[in-house]
Amino acid sequence: MLRVHQVKLPMSIEFQFHPQKTVEAAAILLKRHGQPMKYLGLLKMLYIADRVALAQMEQPITGDHYVSMDYGPVLSGVYDLIKGQPVDDALVLWSRFISHREENCVFLLDDPGDGELCDEEQEILQQVYDTFGHLDPFEVAEWTHDLPEWKDPGGSAIPIVVEEILKNLGKSDAEIVRIQADVMREAYFDKVLGDEGLNG
Repeated sequence: MLRVHQVKLPMSIEFQFHPQKTVEAAAILLKRHGQPMKYLGLLKMLYIADRVALAQMEQPITGDHYVSMDYGPVLSGVYDLIKGQPVDDALVLWSRFISHREENCVFLLDDPGDGELCDEEQEILQQVYDTFGHLDPFEVAEWTHDLPEWKDPGGSAIPIVVEEILKNLGKSDAEIVRIQADVMREAYFDKVLGDEGLNG
């Protein structure tokens, strides 16, 4: 059963999924690899990079949702994209730059650049690859089993709430409340700006 911490928040923290940043992040890892990569390895490193970004920047790189699966924590949206399943409007963008699965591998079709990623995010991705890129993906999966937010799902998938990751990273309740407020504020302004664009 998923353990829930007593954090007094009006709602769970939900970051906005950023397809362009996600594609650029995946491309950085694939470029470093220089050859087809097991998609399990890509999923693991993107999760680890998001986790490091949460620790250092208090926001993830991808903004994806996380789930516990048999081989550790997974970015659910990226996993669907790798399987060729639509995620909002992201599949067309993903498929332009990242190949379909071939023998459990993916590779870079074209370079999307890195214009949406800040320097710190690029450094995090490079450091994650330097640490994990040379390992067998199943070794990395075993390593992620030791992350406290991972729960054995028994063949299914269990959602991982962002608050629990933040707790495991040592963030206090007050810091988590502040992060929640920042996320809600950004979501509000994104909606207002989006509505203005539609009405304009």
